[in-house]
Amino acid sequence: MRDLKYLSFFESLLQEANNALITQAKNGGKVCAAFVCENTPEPLMNLDGVFSVRLSAPHTGSMDIATYYMTSFLCETSRALLERAIEGGFNFADCVIAPDGCTMMNRCVENMELLKTMGEGNDKFFWQYMEIPLKADENGVALLKLQCENHILKPLHENYGIDISDAAIRKAVEEHNRVCRLIREIGDFRKEARPRITGYEFHVLTLATYLAPKYLLLDKLEETLEELKTREPETKPYRARLAVVGSEVDDSGFIKLIEDTGAYVCADRFCFGSLPGRNVIELNDSEDALTQLCRQYVYRGQCPRTMNMAKVYGRKQYVNDIAREYGADGIVYEQIKFCDPWAYERLMGSTMLREDYGYPVLSVDRPYNIASSLGQMRTRVQAFVESIEIKKLQGGAK
Repeated sequence: MRDLKYLSFFESLLQEANNALITQAKNGGKVCAAFVCENTPEPLMNLDGVFSVRLSAPHTGSMDIATYYMTSFLCETSRALLERAIEGGFNFADCVIAPDGCTMMNRCVENMELLKTMGEGNDKFFWQYMEIPLKADENGVALLKLQCENHILKPLHENYGIDISDAAIRKAVEEHNRVCRLIREIGDFRKEARPRITGYEFHVLTLATYLAPKYLLLDKLEETLEELKTREPETKPYRARLAVVGSEVDDSGFIKLIEDTGAYVCADRFCFGSLPGRNVIELNDSEDALTQLCRQYVYRGQCPRTMNMAKVYGRKQYVNDIAREYGADGIVYEQIKFCDPWAYERLMGSTMLREDYGYPVLSVDRPYNIASSLGQMRTRVQAFVESIEIKKLQGGAK
């Protein structure tokens, strides 16, 4: 297939945490709200005058300084972010909002604050820590709403004068949905028998919507969608179609590694992904926008943070549903090394998907920077893809 016109542009946004579009938005007078967890309602950080950026640490090398503060057996994502903060890599942020999705990320952000890694020269800078619900029910909705009011909306209004009215929230949701509709429509091409977009290309586009101001991406996403409508698909068949499921994947190199073995990544259920992270948020006029927004985040979320049994089993059913919808032959269930919430989820999820749903499953824990274990990971993925091919030859993909 011919290269997408703006692929190199989107790839460039992933090379540094402080990318060109962040600089452009800041120069335009916008406030940058940095966040660290998918449980944070993004539209609330994209009201008029503010834009959101989920923190990442591209091309992470040594994490020795962060390890000194956090120890070597804590999640590599949290240590990579702390290391980058200590290096001054997040000085573009005007505030940091941290839900307690896991204790390790909390320790990461607390160390960022204690070490004064951000906010120098900005007397309006603030750190906020949110409590998020353990159960997906109406009590959880009420809790998340209260936390969003106290730790996102009020601080933005009091420190930066941001309009936090119901009308402002509805407008932010509409603008958020524009991006979501584009990403989901582009992602639907992955359902085709001969897809006209690779899994790697799609992940690059999706990842950019987390790491850069969304409103500055709209024109290029729209052009990319139109370009794809007439793009000739790849003629060479893929060896296997895989759904990738699990924790943070903010390193596009992981998806590229999988596809370099001849597989096709047809669906994504991970943090920084499109399912359900880029689902459209539906609002009506019978209830305030904030309550509706929080309700959708609580009930649609696929994070192992929510522990009521309906959600525990529902997460496996959700993976089965998207695997069927996108035609997956197998599932790669991944987690970042030492990630406690996803370690249990991966063990249980990979077992249930294999034994109860009949999918071939490759279960892996991996380093934050995939480049540090390319050879070993490539060997495991290649063997997994070959096993699926053999099953197909024997008469069944699952």
